[in-house]
Amino acid sequence: MRCVIARYPFELTKPGVLDSMAGVKPEIVTGDSVTIGRRRYPVMQVGEVITRQDRRDFTSGEVIRTMARLGFTCHARPEAAPLLDTGARNPFQAASEALGSPGVQEA
Repeated sequence: MRCVIARYPFELTKPGVLDSMAGVKPEIVTGDSVTIGRRRYPVMQVGEVITRQDRRDFTSGEVIRTMARLGFTCHARPEAAPLLDTGARNPFQAASEALGSPGVQEA
């Protein structure tokens, strides 16, 4: 399939992308991602590997559009992890409870 990423034309195929990403260790996913094989890669890492360009040269939207057209599953930014319930304790109280002492009680 012919596509344009960062104003440069590329001829990409699904098997070609699979071969390019074989043996590449996925980075930590913090934004949009693509599932290639059994692994989930950040789209900017995929774009860098398949185009051999710097990540600043293209956008994640260009890579997502291309990967979706090739038949790969694209994922939006992951949801933020829920915050831990600290119960309105200060750090000293939390440390005291973690160490097993009753800690200082606030009035």
